[in-house]
Amino acid sequence: MIQFSSKYRSKQTEIMDNFTLKGDEMKMLLTDLKNVNKWLGGNHITINGIQKLLPELSKDRRITILDIGCGDGELLRECARFADREQYDFQLIGLDANGFIMEEARKRSKNYQNISFIQMDVFSEEIEALDFDIALCTLFLHHFTEPDIKLILGKLITKAKLGVVVNDLQRSRLAFWLFKIVSNVFLKTKIARYDGLVSVARGFKRKELEVLSKTIKKSTSYINWKWAFRYQWIIKKNNSQIS
Repeated sequence: MIQFSSKYRSKQTEIMDNFTLKGDEMKMLLTDLKNVNKWLGGNHITINGIQKLLPELSKDRRITILDIGCGDGELLRECARFADREQYDFQLIGLDANGFIMEEARKRSKNYQNISFIQMDVFSEEIEALDFDIALCTLFLHHFTEPDIKLILGKLITKAKLGVVVNDLQRSRLAFWLFKIVSNVFLKTKIARYDGLVSVARGFKRKELEVLSKTIKKSTSYINWKWAFRYQWIIKKNNSQIS
């Protein structure tokens, strides 16, 4: 049984966090997750965050964006379509630790020449070799404990030239019960229904994000609530040097 607490983040794990999960069930799960995010306007929140950082950058240069925990790459495809409309030169890189998901992401993104994928654990030292302007964490950080979140964001803000855009869930009892009702109607996979509830229970209160933001050195945070039950957290690197 999935436990929900307004006071504490859940410590239960999501089934999808099993990196060996693959096959047709994983494909259906990825499609379910993409549809949920689309219905709730999730990717729009991330792209809006990118737009708030873009005035710092010139349209005359290539802008490299790193999506951490990219799943099937749907967010990157939306970023590519945005760049095409607004005439930006985006280089888009997706990272995920699940090799099967990476193969599926490549298949679904085959028509996008500016998107590439790397199978990599966010805690790997290999990430130190990557060069990027903006990092994205969409529905990613809630999978981790606070110490790990501090480690991830500290690493990303050190490497990013400009900043990090976080888009994650508000821990809300209303959101928990609404998802339970809606998921039984619209989601095909049991894993998506289960993991969705765990995700909400592992989500954040605004105060928790504010406390975390104070631990990220040499940055300024902007935290905004967004529909539906999301937080947009923009972490801008102080004294960023954009060439």
